[in-house]
Amino acid sequence: MREILRLGLYQIFFLNRIPEHAIVDESVRLAKAERCLGQAGFINAMLRRFLREREQITRDIANLQEERPALGQSHPDWLFEQWEQRWGREKTIRLMEWNNQPAPTCARVNRLVTDPVHLAKRWDDEGVEATPINCDWAQPDSLFRLRQHPPLESLGSFRDGLFYIQDPSTLLPVDLLDPRPGQAVLDLCAAPGGKTCHIAGQMKNEGQLSALDTSESRLGLLRENCDRMRVTCATLGQADAVATGEYDRVLVDVPCSNTGVMRRRLDLRWRLSPGQAKLFADEQLKLLGQAAAHAKPDGQLVYSTCSIEPEENNQLVARFLEANTGWALADERMLHPVEDHIDGAYAARLTRKTGDKRPGRPIGFLVKQ
Repeated sequence: MREILRLGLYQIFFLNRIPEHAIVDESVRLAKAERCLGQAGFINAMLRRFLREREQITRDIANLQEERPALGQSHPDWLFEQWEQRWGREKTIRLMEWNNQPAPTCARVNRLVTDPVHLAKRWDDEGVEATPINCDWAQPDSLFRLRQHPPLESLGSFRDGLFYIQDPSTLLPVDLLDPRPGQAVLDLCAAPGGKTCHIAGQMKNEGQLSALDTSESRLGLLRENCDRMRVTCATLGQADAVATGEYDRVLVDVPCSNTGVMRRRLDLRWRLSPGQAKLFADEQLKLLGQAAAHAKPDGQLVYSTCSIEPEENNQLVARFLEANTGWALADERMLHPVEDHIDGAYAARLTRKTGDKRPGRPIGFLVKQ
């Protein structure tokens, strides 16, 4: 009964496309279907009263969002206070509002098998409505927002690997990495494969791309996506054996708090706890050190997260540089949902200083063709 009331109240106060009579009728029908016959009348009366008092309650909700933003925007108090101290009240409220909005579906064109013109024709035939997305870290006409579309799995263009679903923010690390055809590239923490497939596209399937993940199930998903996207230059690996190697480009997209993609992970805000970003940082620093050991003397190393917490981003990179004086920060960028209107992300490109020619060290890597 409580869930039926929650559904009805959500429709009354947060949706505007459902007629009032339909909200009440459907809620009563659900009650009867769930054998809450004795409560059907109560549900009917409650929802009708909320409809009569909708205007005043809507004002009350707005006042609550202003006076107690964390509660009004359904975020933990500690997270609101942490963000408010860092960015101020107005920006934090806008960020929480962003987290409560549904995320759009965005697609990257797979230039290994098609181009934007041919993909647009396929989409027209399949009933897909798309709008181009322009950002300075992605090739023009490579990203689209899918405004309307049938189920993705039903699209031949999806099954044929003509596009990959990913937010524009995920392309930033690959832009800083700048992989090129014929190079040797290492992608750590590669699953589910969005960045791996994009790297292969930048390499035009020419060169050596090694993709690593620790989970066999996630490796299965990585393999599935690479197959669908026609990636032929990649060798997949699991971290339960040892191999050596040096690479022209190394990407380490580390596990993180995911606060930049909170709108896509609806329960995340309630699973996080104060200080958790600092706990992630220890493992992230370890992974960055492993990645650095496999960059050639003249190679490029890119560290990235989908977090907006400085402990996992610029502060962590500063810790690494302080402990590894042979490395220097060449470039870094953070994307913030409020300012950039996409998922939050961070990426930093590191290079060895002139004269630093430390040899690579082994990393856990079991080759699986």
